[in-house]
Amino acid sequence: MPLKTKTKDYSIYENTARVFWALFRPIFKYSPRPMFFFRNFLLTIFGAKIGKNVKIYGSAKIFFPWNFEIGAGSSVGENALIYNLGYVKIGTNTTISQRVHVCAGTHDYRYLEMPLIREKITIGNNCWICADSFLCPGVKIGDFSIVAANSTVSNNILDWDVVAGSPAKFIKKRIILTDDSPYEV
Repeated sequence: MPLKTKTKDYSIYENTARVFWALFRPIFKYSPRPMFFFRNFLLTIFGAKIGKNVKIYGSAKIFFPWNFEIGAGSSVGENALIYNLGYVKIGTNTTISQRVHVCAGTHDYRYLEMPLIREKITIGNNCWICADSFLCPGVKIGDFSIVAANSTVSNNILDWDVVAGSPAKFIKKRIILTDDSPYEV
């Protein structure tokens, strides 16, 4: 297999933005815990699209705010890692729990130079990505889905699916109980 010619991984704009984000990142990280509005404001200055009532904790690490979108009522928990070399879109009312790793970048190992690959990750509305889970580049998580704790998602997840394991496998369809449901809560 021939060697692939090395191309630039980042534009001048991205490299400049990375430098400035690195300067502001400590302000984001060490802001007081309840200052969600302030952290959201910092992210929007750097190009993130943030819905209303979003809670992103200071210990969460978002690599490139300009490649990040999160819908209203969603949250990103403590020590979550949003490695968004590719675009990451999180829907409304979705919870990204503590220590989740959303990885939207990898390398093409088929070439000696291992060029960078950036793949979009989409997480739907009303989802729960449980603690310590890993989402691989390019995956789509359907609406109302749940990824169980410590799971590795390498394939797309359909709407309403509950998945678990490494690699994540379908467990069952999610059921939403209501106050007038015949089931005990």
